[in-house]
Amino acid sequence: MSERSAWGHALVTTADDGTVLDAWFPEPRLGPIPAGVDPLIAPAAFERQEGPDPRRGVSVAFQTVVVADLDAPPVSVPDVYLRLHLLSHLLVAPNSIDLDGVFGLLPVVAWTNAGPMLPATARERRTELQRAGISVHSLDKFPRLTDYVLPDRVRIADVSRIRLGAHLSPGTTVMHEGFVNWNAGTLGASMVEGRISQGVVVGDGSDIGGGASIMGTLSGGGTHRVSIGRRALLGANSGVGISIGDDCVVEAGLYVTAGTKVALVEGDARREVKAAELSGASGVLFRRNSLTGAVEALPRTGEGIALNSALHA
Repeated sequence: MSERSAWGHALVTTADDGTVLDAWFPEPRLGPIPAGVDPLIAPAAFERQEGPDPRRGVSVAFQTVVVADLDAPPVSVPDVYLRLHLLSHLLVAPNSIDLDGVFGLLPVVAWTNAGPMLPATARERRTELQRAGISVHSLDKFPRLTDYVLPDRVRIADVSRIRLGAHLSPGTTVMHEGFVNWNAGTLGASMVEGRISQGVVVGDGSDIGGGASIMGTLSGGGTHRVSIGRRALLGANSGVGISIGDDCVVEAGLYVTAGTKVALVEGDARREVKAAELSGASGVLFRRNSLTGAVEALPRTGEGIALNSALHA
């Protein structure tokens, strides 16, 4: 990515006590603000959406947000939201911009079918909200992706399981039990029936099987960012804490962490290694020997799995 700055016109929601709750960027942009664009003038469509919402105790106002350096940590709630929008609009890839400190900047929000509000206000106004048809669907620092971005040529069975900041490439299908965190996602057409944790990227043509789990950097406090290569398969209820290269298969029900002892089988030779030594290797089948229970890694030849083209067109 050549541009290391970004900007966008936003509608920013602020609670009556001054807490900034969110910011929506319909068309975020990389680079500096073009000449001739006045950051103080709201687009006509924005003017119709500004104003207070006394039911939720918030007001919505236009703001132009500029991030001069995407390699520097965010400094405000609108700054964080611009970066999350860049990810979900596929303008930047996961792990390519600085997101340090986002948890300290974002407040816990009561996300409702009418928009964000403070949890304390939601508790106080429970009866009035119910009469107005407003209900809380989550309490979190991160909202649902589809409340802000509708990704192109992507299928999502349960939108509550995808956070804003998820990077979903065209052709991706996320089934009901699939989950994709912020700053994570797919780099091509993929089937997601398991969990893609923060910081994890999945290559084109890969299948994350039902109940499968990919360990993120937040899961164990580590620094290694796990990635899944192209045409790889994580079998149902499997999991990895190491990177998996292209054309790899992890057997259903097998969880491989960096410290897992693996019997590396090469022809008639067999030696024991830690799984971390195989991190990122391509063309590997990880399985458990049904007789001994030992975890084994065997070489695979040819390309890996092929997704159903009709499902991912």
